[in-house]
Amino acid sequence: MRTARVVFTPSGKRGDFALGTPVLDAARSLGVDIDSVCGGRALCGRCQVQCTDGEFPKHGIRSSVDHLSAVADSEKHYGPRGKRELASDRRLGCQARIEGDVVIDVPASSQVHRQVVRKAAGDLEVELDTAVRMHYVRVEEADMHDPSGDLQRLCKALEKEWGLSALECDVSVLPGLQRALREGEWKVSVAVYDASQIVAVWPGFRQSVYGVAVDIGSTTVAAHLVDLTSGQIIGSEGVMNPQIRFGEDLMSRVSYVMMHPEGAAQMTGAIREGLNELCDALVKPHDTIGVDDILELTLVGNPVMHHLVLGIDPVELGGAPFALATDGALSLKASELDLSVHSGARVYVLPCIAGHVGADSAAVVLSESPQNRDELTLLIDLGTNAEIVLGNKTRLLACSSPTGPAFEGAQISCGQRAAPGAVERVRIDVETLEPRFRVIGSKLWSDDPGFAESIAGIGVTGICGSGIIEVVAEMFLAGVITEDGVINGTLAEQSSRIEPDERTWSYVLHEGDIKLTITQNDVRQIQLAKAALHAGVSLLMDHYGSRDVKRVRLAGAFGSHIDVKHAMVLGLIPDCELNHVSSAGNAAGLGALKALLNRGSRRTIEQVVKRIEKIETAIEPAFQEYFVSAMAVPHKTDPYTKLFSTVERPPKRAAPPVSEESSRRRRRKRVALSDSKIQDK
Repeated sequence: MRTARVVFTPSGKRGDFALGTPVLDAARSLGVDIDSVCGGRALCGRCQVQCTDGEFPKHGIRSSVDHLSAVADSEKHYGPRGKRELASDRRLGCQARIEGDVVIDVPASSQVHRQVVRKAAGDLEVELDTAVRMHYVRVEEADMHDPSGDLQRLCKALEKEWGLSALECDVSVLPGLQRALREGEWKVSVAVYDASQIVAVWPGFRQSVYGVAVDIGSTTVAAHLVDLTSGQIIGSEGVMNPQIRFGEDLMSRVSYVMMHPEGAAQMTGAIREGLNELCDALVKPHDTIGVDDILELTLVGNPVMHHLVLGIDPVELGGAPFALATDGALSLKASELDLSVHSGARVYVLPCIAGHVGADSAAVVLSESPQNRDELTLLIDLGTNAEIVLGNKTRLLACSSPTGPAFEGAQISCGQRAAPGAVERVRIDVETLEPRFRVIGSKLWSDDPGFAESIAGIGVTGICGSGIIEVVAEMFLAGVITEDGVINGTLAEQSSRIEPDERTWSYVLHEGDIKLTITQNDVRQIQLAKAALHAGVSLLMDHYGSRDVKRVRLAGAFGSHIDVKHAMVLGLIPDCELNHVSSAGNAAGLGALKALLNRGSRRTIEQVVKRIEKIETAIEPAFQEYFVSAMAVPHKTDPYTKLFSTVERPPKRAAPPVSEESSRRRRRKRVALSDSKIQDK
């Protein structure tokens, strides 16, 4: 028997094969990573290869495109109806046969476990290895002489053609199985979950199925629709969490459940309905994709969201010891969560870390991988409840801080969610105190020519989270607010932007159909939020035994939009080199996406979570002390020398006048403190 040598690149695997052997068969026998959905029938086009011409002394062969069989009609026009064409330098591995020595390159796009790099949803690089896989098979027809059931014949074909043995089958598949086999003339496409479970069967050839990665935030819910066979992100959507009508923050929702026994079920129903609406919105722009094409979802969320979507009463999370019903990863049927997707679809829920550090934080860790780094890394997932992770490959610690919804525009007088018309960028002139800003939906600044025309259809409607952070930081840098966060009323003589507001002062950002004013209470809400966050970070640093952070990543629904300089000016994060700080975007969503695209990453995060040390801020004596110091901008005791080596300190302004009422309050406070000290003695 005559043979030829075949070398595959980039793997370097090689072997001798009988002439006439299909390239795909040779690759599979050597364990070469090459994709195929159709089982070698020239339908999917995923086994494309390139033959290299030339001498290869290292391998002792001369390779030539002539050493492969002639291009067949099935290659010239492949696909279910012969509608697709190959590039001139490509061959289908299932059709090209070996007729001499060849060096065959398997391009990245033809590899099963290819790297998927996505920028649209953020920085993500992951090896494609989904839990749901598609397989096209030809099943033996039912026969009077063979009493086997149709399911048994299907399993036999899957074992023979794809090596899948001991398969189980969802009961939801059985009602449509016989119809699919006969409509497809005994050729069907089968979705197999985790190489063990048949979850869907369609007549004929079907190449793609879809998955959805979901980050359930307390304010917003974000999701990505993904082609599970290619790893391509088809679309992304975000909606307000429908539970918000029960309370803006987590504890208000837990309180609602405490006061209304039916509240947990109501909120569970609301978020599940919201997920179904989100799936509808994801597939709506695509004529060929429906919700019944969704075969898997991955879910992440903070502990309260985690419990509510699972139908678990969150009351135990409302008080010490903040016990979770379960902190482990879960693999469920989508039907168990009342999700209106394919009847055989699966849901993977990432593990939680602690009672106030949830699956969303686990997803951030999965996305950022601090456990693989030498340098000390600080991860901050900004949201209604800030979740913080500090550490490296040596040790990981985590805690949460009750920042409230101010960073997302809630509890701010002119705050709103990030939508067209919302102010997202602000700059204030130090001399004139005049602002300039940019809104979502326009690339122009408010003082640029054509700005009014660019926002004619959207207007200026409010200020979102990133805008709130910038405007308060800019007010500090311009001297409009003091270190203690007090709006300096003496500047009213200098600028009409400073207006009296009952007993305090406000700063007018924009005069228009909707007047945008930053009030003293708005500033205070941001101070309270950032002080809670800073105090949590300080506690983790104490427990770790080091403040030498080399890498800070800001995550969250609006993490990718935060200007790191303004975040540090506010004191959101400890003083460090500005180039050490960067935005991670919606890292929780990226972690959910990674878990959807790579099943091995699920095992990874399940193991890493077990290593994370949990710090409970509520019982830490130092938390209140750190909180009080962090109320100042940027901080009462830390001079932030690294920050102000690159950022100009705010100008010295005359101190704001102290009202008689304010003096009385301070005197009462001093008397109260003196009384407490006497009692302590």
